[in-house]
Amino acid sequence: MKSPLRFALNRMVAPNLSLPDFIQLAVALKCDAIELRNDLKDRQIEYGTPASRVREMCAAQGITVLSINALYPFDVWNAERRAQAIELATYARECGAQGLVMCPFNERGDTRDEAQRAAGLRTALSELAPILREYGILGFIEPLGFQACALRHKRVAVDAIQSIGGLDVFRLVHDTFHHHLAGEQAFFPELTGLVHISGVEEAEAPLSSIRDGHRVLVGEGDILGNAAQIDTLLSTGYSGYLSFEPFAESVHALTDIQQALGASIAHLQKR
Repeated sequence: MKSPLRFALNRMVAPNLSLPDFIQLAVALKCDAIELRNDLKDRQIEYGTPASRVREMCAAQGITVLSINALYPFDVWNAERRAQAIELATYARECGAQGLVMCPFNERGDTRDEAQRAAGLRTALSELAPILREYGILGFIEPLGFQACALRHKRVAVDAIQSIGGLDVFRLVHDTFHHHLAGEQAFFPELTGLVHISGVEEAEAPLSSIRDGHRVLVGEGDILGNAAQIDTLLSTGYSGYLSFEPFAESVHALTDIQQALGASIAHLQKR
């Protein structure tokens, strides 16, 4: 029995809306969950809105906060990263978020070899696990499919989570864009805590040239196979949210984002 489609809105859907308007957008679309970010224009979560205020606003509308997005680069562990992790975990707990999205090092010029990257990943997970337990939140690990990324494949993350005994606090983010870019065939529905969805319609562009800016809402022209990926996840046991995460300026500039999202939801429900 496949789970029904449950949609959520990542703040990246409409980064220019105020939080109250963004919450109203979710309500209007019958999406009862959102994701917040700490990497919008001035890099604070909700432009410095107190976590308690965010919690009140969401609770008043029956909205769940799925995550704060993101701790970066989570797999390069040092005192600065620990401080960031504690700061984000504090905000997540106080605003009622279920967890913290964690993105790996993703820049050209990473001189570490595979063994060093793997050791760094295990160290970071070992250090993060007790913080997550203390704050009562999950760590959503999001491998990024870009060739420069230190952690491209979910399999590597799963092995590391298991090796440090972190199955109680770590989950995977299955991002349909990054799954396609990484060329990964494996799905881990039982360990997936969150799914990010976006579409790409540049059929001629080589995969290696596709970037976040190409990510639009999922429609007929999608080349990432969103519908097939979602179908596989839902038919093998995933029952969580599908969170829209389009980075394209063309989406952010839409005058009627509600209509566009409604069309994308209808498209995926039909498929």
